[in-house]
Amino acid sequence: MRITHYVQEVSIKGATLLMIAMSASGAAITYNTNDPGTGFGGTGLTLNSTMGVAATLTFVPNANGDTGVPSNLNYGTFTLRCPSCSTQALGVGSFFDSFIFNLIITDVTDGATGRFAGLSSGGAVYSNVSQITLNWVPLELGPGTNSASSGTFGSTVFQITPVTRIVAPNSASLGKTTVQGEIFGTTDFPITAEVPEPATIMLSAFGLLALGLVRHR
Repeated sequence: MRITHYVQEVSIKGATLLMIAMSASGAAITYNTNDPGTGFGGTGLTLNSTMGVAATLTFVPNANGDTGVPSNLNYGTFTLRCPSCSTQALGVGSFFDSFIFNLIITDVTDGATGRFAGLSSGGAVYSNVSQITLNWVPLELGPGTNSASSGTFGSTVFQITPVTRIVAPNSASLGKTTVQGEIFGTTDFPITAEVPEPATIMLSAFGLLALGLVRHR
């Protein structure tokens, strides 16, 4: 009798774990960074150098990306170009003044917008050197109205890496630097307890259910 009761209890727990696993994948979110406010402080998506040979820093936004939650994100790509730059050793380069880059996040699914501001002191650029770094504030948009410019992010949270270091024009990525971040829901990472991975939950659930079926037979 005790064994039967135990197996029934285990089967119920297995079914509960299975339901948790099936819901652990989260929702899908549509977002973009091509809002008209995205750019170099109101001067558009291209910034020109201020000294030396001509160089440009251009941003290509992410238009209507669909992603699961939680997930890593690519908010867009900076491209640094300096066709006439030489290596630093030869001394022909360019220079950018300090600037602010506004990265507008539009959460299409939840109906909210927010801004990450990239602060840069500028710096020198050669074909093999880039001193340009962007430091982002704030580091998190959401949940709810936290750092929201309009609407509410609901349970969705957008994060951005604290620093983006622009690579040199002749780098392996040909001067392209992606802006990285993360998206998650407030229920994805509880503070008080560590949540097992969905795959682990699934295996445990199926194991417990199988035990229940064996006992039933």
